[in-house]
Amino acid sequence: MPFAPGSLLWAGEWAGGGAWDGLPMRFLHTSDWHVGKTLKGRSRLDEQEQVLREIVGVARSQQVDAVLVAGDLYDTAAPSADAQKLVIRTLMGLAGTGAQVIAIAGNHDHAPTLDAYRPLAGEAGITLAGAMRTAENGGVVSFEARSTGEAVTVAVLPFLSQRYAVRAAELVTNTASDNTSAYDQQLRDILASLTAGFRDDAVNLVMAHLTVLNGRMGGGERTAQSIFEYAVPASIFPIETHYVALGHLHRRQRMDAPCPVHYCGAPLAVDFGEQENEPVVCLVEASPATPASVTDIPITSGRRLRTVRGTVAELSVLAASVGDDYLRIWVREPARAGLREEVTALLPNALEVRIDPEFAASVTESRPSGGGVERSPAELFGEYLRTKAVDDPRVEAMFRRLHDRIG
Repeated sequence: MPFAPGSLLWAGEWAGGGAWDGLPMRFLHTSDWHVGKTLKGRSRLDEQEQVLREIVGVARSQQVDAVLVAGDLYDTAAPSADAQKLVIRTLMGLAGTGAQVIAIAGNHDHAPTLDAYRPLAGEAGITLAGAMRTAENGGVVSFEARSTGEAVTVAVLPFLSQRYAVRAAELVTNTASDNTSAYDQQLRDILASLTAGFRDDAVNLVMAHLTVLNGRMGGGERTAQSIFEYAVPASIFPIETHYVALGHLHRRQRMDAPCPVHYCGAPLAVDFGEQENEPVVCLVEASPATPASVTDIPITSGRRLRTVRGTVAELSVLAASVGDDYLRIWVREPARAGLREEVTALLPNALEVRIDPEFAASVTESRPSGGGVERSPAELFGEYLRTKAVDDPRVEAMFRRLHDRIG
């Protein structure tokens, strides 16, 4: 179990701080925790706990005024009890540092559930935003920075599904281009309303969970909710915004825009497609008179993901160098019975074992011109094995025995 006795004391363990020593106003930007996400059936809750502990430690050591969690706290709309405990304890730990904590729903989260917890979270100093709200009803969060006493205004925009931005009838009758324009315009209108109260004497922030055009996918996003009708230009954010904290794309990146627009990326790779990403949180410094400066702080907890290729003999040499990384293995040998077991015996952290597609590509399907009527079941099965690059007489012999038994 990832929760040892006494782990409810996280907030107390992480609470603290010290003198501000004249530091500027600071914010911590994080997103896409995906708590509860498994990898090839392997639970990663222990790793997720380590990563979130590290993030709370950063918030404490950097003495930030606020923590902005830009969506996808969970990996699923129905998270397990342990996943919910971990997120709640993390949010409490962040609030225990003395920072304002603001978290919005992403496309993986269940917005009504986050809103149901909103009153309780508010008592703990945590602001949750599940569904979109008007500025007067919680769509704008205002507070004074504890470090400088200056005003901060945060416009919050949780993930907005297209079906709420474009009427159902229009989805049926409009072209994809029409729907894209409608979604774009709807978000422009919403942001214009939320940011209408931005002040010259405040630090003005926007936090949103969405896709910006030309953003690079991290590798583990839901593609259907990341491209085409869901992409909007970075120009929708008003120029007077000091910083835009985005969630949804898992790759750390700065977008080309009139104001600073940043994805902080996921702090833990959720799939092998993200193995090259460098997990960070963003430390943002700003004042009413100056634009934000951003420093990436690496997150080093959690196992790394790696893809390795080779024959079984080559993989055996690699075994001593992969540490505790989770592995995707491309085997450069024909498939045979017991191959996966051989590989996992050498590399116990191999979560996926496949025949290297480049190696297997040399095998082409051939079908005799006489058709399949005259051929025996064993011959047909042998042909099938050859199309799959399986070269193991034991498999064919087993098929013959089984066929004889039931024939």
